[in-house]
Amino acid sequence: MQENKVVDDINNNSHERFRAARKSTWISVFVNCLLTLWQIVTGIFSGSQGLIADGIHSLSDLVADFVVLIANHKSKKDPDDDHHYGHHRYENGASLILGSILFIVGIGMLWSAANKIQHPEAIPQVHIIALWVALAALVFKELLFRYMLAVATRVKSSMLVANAWHARSDAASSLVVALGIIGNLLGFKFLDPVAALVVGLIVTKMGYSFMADSLHDLMDRAVDIETEEKIKTTLLATDGVEGIHDLKTRKMGDLVIVDVHLEIDGHLSVKEGHDIAVAARNAVLNNHHVLNVMTHVDPLNR
Repeated sequence: MQENKVVDDINNNSHERFRAARKSTWISVFVNCLLTLWQIVTGIFSGSQGLIADGIHSLSDLVADFVVLIANHKSKKDPDDDHHYGHHRYENGASLILGSILFIVGIGMLWSAANKIQHPEAIPQVHIIALWVALAALVFKELLFRYMLAVATRVKSSMLVANAWHARSDAASSLVVALGIIGNLLGFKFLDPVAALVVGLIVTKMGYSFMADSLHDLMDRAVDIETEEKIKTTLLATDGVEGIHDLKTRKMGDLVIVDVHLEIDGHLSVKEGHDIAVAARNAVLNNHHVLNVMTHVDPLNR
């Protein structure tokens, strides 16, 4: 009965995360649709390469949002014959795709901006409307970031955290673009493509970071030391567990799979040892963001 309750709690948390992710991502889709159209069109007519680059960055956000929606839908599928632990790693895969999108977009921005800087005579004078659009985009993106990060933190989703920081990178790029446009308006025309270059560096660095993190998670990276210590404390606090060893963890989406050897009095019956192991497993499942705990009982002979 207790194990069924644990499974039900995990399923309820999964559904809550799915609903929160879907709502926040659709809001992001709506905002990024408007910003992409607004920035690119204004950038073309005002002559601002920086604003066009920022609009392309918003477009990459839009693509990323749809990747998140698809992964969020897939990851909530129940375990089946081919996926005994469920489909949670769709989220890790989505984070890898998000990082790849950012990295490729960033490289393209760097290439375009570098070409402009090498031919300064071709840099046009920017119209002041580009500045107002860049400042408005900055405000919208910062508000979107704060909202998405709050949701991601509440439901403990690394995929949503990655998407939120993607929005924050847009806000940072909008600030850089605004400064570049101001410089252009003051007569320093080269500052607009320089702003586009900085945006490209921001996007490329963030893309590489997301790619590296998600790739490590797909390769069964262990959780951080602090989380492992908390799991150890919970296991050792279970009545009958006198020690543990060979504790191993690996990430499965935003959940954790734990393998551990429990040291239990060797004079106890098999049933008593089993009951202690079940109690330790349920304690971890109830108190940590863990998908499954595989225990092995090692008898202590005194």
